[in-house]
Amino acid sequence: MESHFTHLLRNLPSEERPRERMLQYGAGALSHSELLAILLRTGVQGESAVQVAQRVLNESGSLKGLADLGIEELTKIKGIGPAKAVQLKAGIELGLRLSRKSFGEKVIVRSPRDAYEAVRESLRDLRKEHFICLFLNTKNHIIGQETLSVGSLNASIVHPREVFRAAIKTSSASIVCAHNHPSGDPAPSPEDIALTKRLAEAGRIVGIEVLDHIVVGDDTYVSLKEQGLM
Repeated sequence: MESHFTHLLRNLPSEERPRERMLQYGAGALSHSELLAILLRTGVQGESAVQVAQRVLNESGSLKGLADLGIEELTKIKGIGPAKAVQLKAGIELGLRLSRKSFGEKVIVRSPRDAYEAVRESLRDLRKEHFICLFLNTKNHIIGQETLSVGSLNASIVHPREVFRAAIKTSSASIVCAHNHPSGDPAPSPEDIALTKRLAEAGRIVGIEVLDHIVVGDDTYVSLKEQGLM
């Protein structure tokens, strides 16, 4: 026999159904577009929140593609204004942070492999270069992580001033830099090597050592420290 709840669910406006379905069945039962619709909250004229969410997914190509879009890029999608773009980015960022490490877990960087493992999930499958810094204390525990630059498909631009301002803010004793190559080939470019040397020199001046620069490719990485390139 059909339950009263199911009967009510069928008669709800389409933009409200994802919320009610989550209440009845749990978040795991919802599709990507339904979960996004909950973050969007409302649709636009002629489209429900679910329809807008599905269009967002179609235009970004995938959830990974969506995570790679900035707020400005999101607002270019019909039906996504600044408020909705911020809601989406906040939800995505929380998910990314949760996937990285368990809350409160202390991660120690003892080797380039440790640094790679710490940034792998943040950098995998991105369509643009993202430059990340890991901030370490005197015991090489990771005390912070920040994306300092999002570049084009083949270039990531970051200034030492931005890197060490963030490092000083977190009271870092040292840092590890990392960025991805969307091509999948982690071989450092001449620009990567030049940037690394520039950062290492700036680190010596301010007293915050640059331990390594990790270039991430398709399930692999290159350590500029191991390659003798810094």
